[in-house]
Amino acid sequence: MQRHPVFLAFALIAVVAASSAQAQSPTARGRLLAQRYCAGCHAIARNGDSPNRAAPPFRDLNQRYHIDDLAEALAEGILTGHPAMPEFRFPPQDVAAVLAYLKSIQTLQQASGPAPPID
Repeated sequence: MQRHPVFLAFALIAVVAASSAQAQSPTARGRLLAQRYCAGCHAIARNGDSPNRAAPPFRDLNQRYHIDDLAEALAEGILTGHPAMPEFRFPPQDVAAVLAYLKSIQTLQQASGPAPPID
């Protein structure tokens, strides 16, 4: 059976488009991960309340931490947090994605200098 060249071209375009749709920016990937793993307790957007009152909204995390300082905890497992918080461990590419997303939604810009004290 002979395939028409136009059919093959459209098939190739469809494959490329599908793979491009799967590729996403780190910020978009980070939002997806936050939605999947964190939104049950934390407010993960630029507004709204956290479902769990003990879980701080992600948009305010830079009031407690330097966002980049969370990389190690995300990679090795967050053992602190609110009392019901499960332990998470993310691979390096997901750590970078979560950090990119967190940085994109912070309500206050971080000043340069030492990290603020942790409560």
